Amino acid sequence: KQETDWSTGARLRNNQTGRTGHEHFPGLIVPEGNCDDTHGSAYAWHYGWSGGHSMIAEELPDGRRHVQFGHAFDSYPNPVRHIETAPLFVSYSDQGLNRLSVNFQRHSRDNVVVWTQGSLPRPIHYNCWEAIYFEHEPNILSEILELAANIGAERFVLDDGWFGTRDDDTQSLGDWEIDPRKYPEGLGPLIAKVNQFGMSFGIWFEPEMVNLTSKLYVKHPSWVLGSSDQILGRNQLVLDMANPDVQEYLFEKISAILADHNITYIKWDHNRVLPHVDAAQTYGTYKLMSRLRDKFPNVEIESCASGGGRIDFGILKYSQRVWLSDSNDALERLRIQHQASNFLPMAVTGSHVGPRECHTSGRIHDIEFRAWVAAQRLMGFEMDPRELTPKELSSLKNITQWWKDNRIWRHDADIHRLNVADNSIIAEIQVSRNQDKFVVFVGIAETSKWSSSIPIHLTGLKPDYKYDVILLNYHEKTSASRGGSVFDKGKISVSGQYLMSNGIILPSQFPDRMWVLEGTL
Repeated sequence: KQETDWSTGARLRNNQTGRTGHEHFPGLIVPEGNCDDTHGSAYAWHYGWSGGHSMIAEELPDGRRHVQFGHAFDSYPNPVRHIETAPLFVSYSDQGLNRLSVNFQRHSRDNVVVWTQGSLPRPIHYNCWEAIYFEHEPNILSEILELAANIGAERFVLDDGWFGTRDDDTQSLGDWEIDPRKYPEGLGPLIAKVNQFGMSFGIWFEPEMVNLTSKLYVKHPSWVLGSSDQILGRNQLVLDMANPDVQEYLFEKISAILADHNITYIKWDHNRVLPHVDAAQTYGTYKLMSRLRDKFPNVEIESCASGGGRIDFGILKYSQRVWLSDSNDALERLRIQHQASNFLPMAVTGSHVGPRECHTSGRIHDIEFRAWVAAQRLMGFEMDPRELTPKELSSLKNITQWWKDNRIWRHDADIHRLNVADNSIIAEIQVSRNQDKFVVFVGIAETSKWSSSIPIHLTGLKPDYKYDVILLNYHEKTSASRGGSVFDKGKISVSGQYLMSNGIILPSQFPDRMWVLEGTL
């Protein structure tokens, strides 16, 4: 999230990376004076395009302002007869920024995403990446998948390392054939065991990329996008997706894997930027995805682009899940998910319970904080379940079951960010479409500068409804809490108007913790 004031002149963003990215999200929010999450007027734009985009926000000398979106400059390096821009999604709110967020959340979930037979209700994931990386040992995988199923996983995702001679990230991209060294009997026995434990099976691909040492590159070096002397990114080059031969090769290779196995999910990665912007690259990727969706309509696709860089309403026409960040640090994801709610609903936003010690930050968080942060969105696990103590296992199973018990109404719930005067708190409320249920996540991101808790004002509720409210994880109280709490005796019954006008005071808590409030009629 970047903020800047209007002034005479133009603000230009021209994304030359060839794809949507964290640093170049194709969106803009323009609030009017004194607008916050719950009050005031604001406008927002989102350009539904997965390639490079340009944006101009200009204030003219006479005070008028205008906004433009389109493809990035030089998106058509070769002469073309026809150019068509991507859809531009525009919204207005006179009820604060949250109303804008709800508009985008609802539209993407209800009108952009095409749900598959197996994607509803949304399943709990287990992804093996941060447990094994490239070390695919059948016995270890069997042990892990059994433990994952016991926790409550409903889909097992086999990540990078199952194909070619993929022992690290320098080789085999493009060689989409099962590694006989790691899987001498193919993937069949592993998938059968996954299914035996009641889970569906998903698999990782990075179709648009190739390694220099791969068989594909040796045979077809001309299939690469850009010059032969370009700098590598993540030890890989980009395939020219506008080339019909490239599209056909990838379609046949991926189709063969999907046709021969009981696979319901693809984690579709994209781990480097393009050597130059080219709209044809994006159109070629869309065409490949569309062909695969037509042939395998019940295979769900996740857009996972180097930690979620390719997230936009263009890619959501072909996918049902996005990955916000490769960081499984719960504290970092708390902030990331909070900002992503400006445009994305819970139903498409993947979030995983990472290892006890985060592999990207080195921070250590307890299982409750990791699990509740993941439970804010489309929940999954991405750690070695063998590291869990009996107490951690019990806590994780309980929170996972809570997520399952509430996933139906939360699928189309509205996410509202909460204005909290205490800057140490990152909070949101998710409200059911008919406003009869809600859940509030109050994340304590750092030590508060204040010695006692202040009221948390809710929003999005029916003023005249009377809600029964409980502090769902009251048992997680620590010595940071002094004195009594309104929740010491269990639930309280209060009106929506009271919760929005007067707010509710929660017990004090240490940083890197989460309070979870649940309200029902």
